[in-house]
Amino acid sequence: MDTPSIRVEDSGEVIPLHGEVTTVGRGLASDIRLDDPSVSRLHAEIVRRGLCYYVADLGLSRNGTRVNGRPVARRVLEDGDVLSFGSARCRIEGLPTEELAAESELRRSAAPELTRRELDVLISLCRPALSDDAFVTPATAREIAGDLVVTEAAVKQHLLRLYAKFRIPEGTNRRTRLANEVIALGLVRPLAEHGSGQVQHAHGVPQQPPLDGVQGSAEGRQPGQQVRDR
Repeated sequence: MDTPSIRVEDSGEVIPLHGEVTTVGRGLASDIRLDDPSVSRLHAEIVRRGLCYYVADLGLSRNGTRVNGRPVARRVLEDGDVLSFGSARCRIEGLPTEELAAESELRRSAAPELTRRELDVLISLCRPALSDDAFVTPATAREIAGDLVVTEAAVKQHLLRLYAKFRIPEGTNRRTRLANEVIALGLVRPLAEHGSGQVQHAHGVPQQPPLDGVQGSAEGRQPGQQVRDR
């Protein structure tokens, strides 16, 4: 199997990902050095865990990190993904797609069991991240409360339990990290061939209403609430 690598689009340079952690930044000590003013000195890390690789934004740059145009805090990578660090673009090559697919199934089967209300909160949280817009953030606690017609305090309590279930540590961008974890696990994903806001269930069945595509707990999943015009 070829060693996975990252290709810098501007220069065409190909850098193998040999280590457990590969640093990305503008600084001289970075493993992948990007000479671009929009890149911070230490911008992100590409981390290998078993067969999987993920990118982690270090939160040190106002320009952030994106995968295929979507801003991320942490995201499991697939072969061919385009990573943007500020305005500098790179492409991941040589990831073992078949092995990763099997690993993703194991990760999905190990996802925590969720209550119906926790599923509703995740649906509302991830809704903006699954839109067609490239620069979006997950819904706020206030926006989720408006969607579900509950108090903001109740939503915050649900989020705290979800952070614990998905092992999202305290720190900045916690909602973004939770949304990325849910999407990376394949619990919620958009239907690429539709522009209507539909999402696809983990087993490939289109669901309605929009974003009612989170994999349910053992007790089953009831339809979520539709987005209201704001």
